[in-house]
Amino acid sequence: MRTPINEALIRHFTDLRDGNHGPAVTREDKERLFERAVELIDPVARRALDEANADLLLGTGEVVASGVTRSQEGGLNAMWSLTWPQQRDSGEQPIAVVAHFGRDFHHPHLRGNTVGDWPLNVFDESDAAGQLDTMRVIAAADAHNLVFQESYRLMPAITTTAPH
Repeated sequence: MRTPINEALIRHFTDLRDGNHGPAVTREDKERLFERAVELIDPVARRALDEANADLLLGTGEVVASGVTRSQEGGLNAMWSLTWPQQRDSGEQPIAVVAHFGRDFHHPHLRGNTVGDWPLNVFDESDAAGQLDTMRVIAAADAHNLVFQESYRLMPAITTTAPH
């Protein structure tokens, strides 16, 4: 049985082989699929960031979603950001899950603010649910990189003393 991560890679590699994105061939159709994928992964991205908020930020953060926007270069983007007081005060970027479909891309990808691309080949709710572990890793890698860039002091789970 394939893992969801490997299943996503197989969909990605198949698209590259076949020159399409799932059933879509034209840019217009691929953009419609991207918009639908953003709808499908919204609860998954929120769950991954809510888990990071609970565990790392002790519930002090807030998840904000941008919806689909057009980038200056003509691609499409959607971002789910986890912000919290220490991060905002430090001027560092939030922890994020970003879906993006660059103007010259064959198909869309996921990334964080500080970590690179993962294929976004999501066509139904099952595909979207299979992205949870990927989004957890993106959020965790962003958290790690933000601490590396700034300090462990960004993380309330480390700086807040638990009551006895």
